[in-house]
Amino acid sequence: MKGVYDLMIKPREEKYHAILDAATEAFAEYGYFTCQVSKIAKLAGVADGTIYLYFKNKEDILVSLFSDRMGNFIREIQQSIAQCTTTKERLFCLIRTHFKYMQENRSLAIVTQIELRQSDPKIREAISGPLREYFHLIEQVLNEGVQKEEITLADIKVGRQMFFGTLDAAISDWVSSRKPRPLEGIEELIYELMRGAFNIK
Repeated sequence: MKGVYDLMIKPREEKYHAILDAATEAFAEYGYFTCQVSKIAKLAGVADGTIYLYFKNKEDILVSLFSDRMGNFIREIQQSIAQCTTTKERLFCLIRTHFKYMQENRSLAIVTQIELRQSDPKIREAISGPLREYFHLIEQVLNEGVQKEEITLADIKVGRQMFFGTLDAAISDWVSSRKPRPLEGIEELIYELMRGAFNIK
């Protein structure tokens, strides 16, 4: 049986996520710098002042949005690769899940690929934690592959930079395209590049 505290928390969490959802759409459509908090409030269906019960300012909304969504993204990838048994399967799963998540969340992809890169150094530093977690996950997969002799790689960090950089460039090209296209099929091409680069067995 739920207590009064639980009943109070749930609506608050729902409103918090509704604001983040609205902010994702607003930042993607209007751009972070030109987007007004009032636009986010309108999309979320709340009063302007309600926003400040959850967030200090627009910068806090952007940082919270990235941390929350990136956390979901990383958990989805962790669950997916947990089902894999070889480095080959894990790397392909990383590629496929990355593309799938971004395609299903195009507004988020626009925010991460465009708006966050135009933000000031304080914001970039604030979002570095979730990014480092993702980098660590990629490095862990690569390192395990080297230890099991399933891939050949002299430097794990350089390998991670190449792997993430390739995915990142593909998503950036996708969001900036005038004619949005499906990402299905691209993962096989990216994987073939990685297979040759890492000598995947």
